[in-house]
Amino acid sequence: MPRGIKEKVLTAAARFMFSLPDGLLRLIFGRPPEVAAGLTADSWALSRVADLIERFSDDTGIGSTREETEMFARAVSSPDTPAVETIDFDLGDPGSPLPARLYVPSASPENGPLIVYFHGGGWVVGSIESHDRSCRRLADGCGARVLAVDYRLAPEHPFPAAADDALRAWRAVVADPARFGTRPGMAAVAGDSAGGNLAAVLCQDLLRAGEPQPRFQLLIYPVTQIGAKLSSKSDYATGFYLTTERMDWYDERYAGPEDDYRASPLVGEDLGGLAPAWIVTALADPLRDEGEAYAERLAEAGVEVRCDRFPLVHAWFNITASRSSRAAHAVLAEGLARRFAD
Repeated sequence: MPRGIKEKVLTAAARFMFSLPDGLLRLIFGRPPEVAAGLTADSWALSRVADLIERFSDDTGIGSTREETEMFARAVSSPDTPAVETIDFDLGDPGSPLPARLYVPSASPENGPLIVYFHGGGWVVGSIESHDRSCRRLADGCGARVLAVDYRLAPEHPFPAAADDALRAWRAVVADPARFGTRPGMAAVAGDSAGGNLAAVLCQDLLRAGEPQPRFQLLIYPVTQIGAKLSSKSDYATGFYLTTERMDWYDERYAGPEDDYRASPLVGEDLGGLAPAWIVTALADPLRDEGEAYAERLAEAGVEVRCDRFPLVHAWFNITASRSSRAAHAVLAEGLARRFAD
């Protein structure tokens, strides 16, 4: 099937499925197993459909996987994405460009808050475009500017290229905050999945370099330990959108070492002094336990931390066609607005 037609069919199917009431979704797809009790109806419906797609897909080529990721991100995004102004930047230099996109909501004041955002995708897939609609929603919801960073991807640029780019991007903001419509001390850092990993690593990099911390760090279902052997990796190995096999595929291509904090922030030492953290995990997600373990490590180190588990699956940040994802976005927006106000 031609890719354009495939995307139209997938988009129509996703929007129809997510338009159905919870009761009808439960009737069609049943209820999740006990290990995922409490999972929202639309998250379980998505899991069942994604599992079927995964079973019939054997294409693991980098190029096609990236194209499929971009297509799927568009298909499961809400059509009522908020309109915000965007400005494209290059945070790098002529020899090593680093594209980024600034989202400026109408409610954002000059010299107001800024969130430097790193997209998910296992360090291998994903881009500014795959997360464009979600970043628009994030910016509009909390009233802060969002600077999405298009860091280099593996396997062409393996570890630690992505972590290096995160640090480069942050230092570009700190060097000239007015360029991005903010001021010193008003910038936070955030990311989902592999992007949450980069945000956490960035904070540890800054701590070790003796540089000021971000205002806070928002880590959405972050990867915190390469090759983690925690219960959620086996409990949700298959059937809940992100599979353990797929996560291992990403890890192998990024090739970050398990004992280096720049790949696995959970193993970092001396975490005291890191920025206040808000860690959001998903109920039925192979990465759930390592995100919550990182929250425990931060708390033990005396870092101010909030940890919430949403009754969703991995990647909900991008699945804004679903009611439960939009509800979770609303929680993020309220929490972020309150954090910036404080």
